[in-house]
Amino acid sequence: MSDSVKVALTRRLPEQVEARLSALFDTTLHDADAPLAGEALLARAKDADVLAATLGDKLDAAFFDAVGDRLKLVANFGAGIDHIDVAAANARGITVTNTPSVLAEDAADMAMALILAVPRRLVEGVAALQDGKFEGWSPTWMLGRRVRGKKLGIIGLGRVGEAIARRARAFGLSIHYHNRNPINPHIEDELEATYWDSLDQMLAHVDIVSVNCPHTPATFHLLSRRRLELMQPHAYLVNISRGEIVDEAALAEMIEAGRLGGAGLDVYERGGPNEKLLGLKDVVLLPHMASATVESRIEMGERVIINIKMFADGHKPPDRVILGLDPEC
Repeated sequence: MSDSVKVALTRRLPEQVEARLSALFDTTLHDADAPLAGEALLARAKDADVLAATLGDKLDAAFFDAVGDRLKLVANFGAGIDHIDVAAANARGITVTNTPSVLAEDAADMAMALILAVPRRLVEGVAALQDGKFEGWSPTWMLGRRVRGKKLGIIGLGRVGEAIARRARAFGLSIHYHNRNPINPHIEDELEATYWDSLDQMLAHVDIVSVNCPHTPATFHLLSRRRLELMQPHAYLVNISRGEIVDEAALAEMIEAGRLGGAGLDVYERGGPNEKLLGLKDVVLLPHMASATVESRIEMGERVIINIKMFADGHKPPDRVILGLDPEC
């Protein structure tokens, strides 16, 4: 049955993934590394049983109202599903899946890299060397902040947050976290993690904040200006999750004014970074690359294939998105 299932891709995927999809299903590839939009996206979805979507696709209620009766599965290539109106899809009898867990280790590596890079001024040091400003070692030049002994506050101790905590402990940071509910006591004991029911109180207590929860209506600007102002003036913010969780304009203003120590960002509220952030020396900015490894992209593709195969064979896909299951924040 699988080879009769029509799968439509909305943008280019790794060659190995496209080859596997084409071998298993009647697959329509997309030959450009840019997302489809508007009528082009709708037309492709109308002619498919399965839409293999990506982060750049806006699948809102209007899309699902117009898509017709053939589409039965949206197999998202990625863990985040804030670009998909899952409730609207489900109301039309369309299942939505994603690719959780395969990104956790790579994303945690990048978060840890930012946790180190910002206080130790790594990017600023590289720029100084490239610009010919290095004139030899000096006891007072390019002084950063020690990481060991600092308090790391993780907002959303799920898969990625836990992987970050394990890395951070190896660097001598103490682990603090805020979730809607405490995690498993055994994991909490293993990480020697301190649970904070109050996000406000945790923000005022820690030296580094790592954002690791999904973007939902409830987490939009979770780190508002008011909450950013609770952080200590030397504290740093790291965000590899979703840009919309942080009031980016307020963050930029506070760093510029010296009211925060700096930030390491891989995601942004409006696609690209706020212009004020681009000129700040205490900020490390990355182009949404936390999960960008060859291995993770292939594993994401394998999860997409597994979800489609299970669905095509009449079984429930293992990575169905179930509304209301966002325990991290």
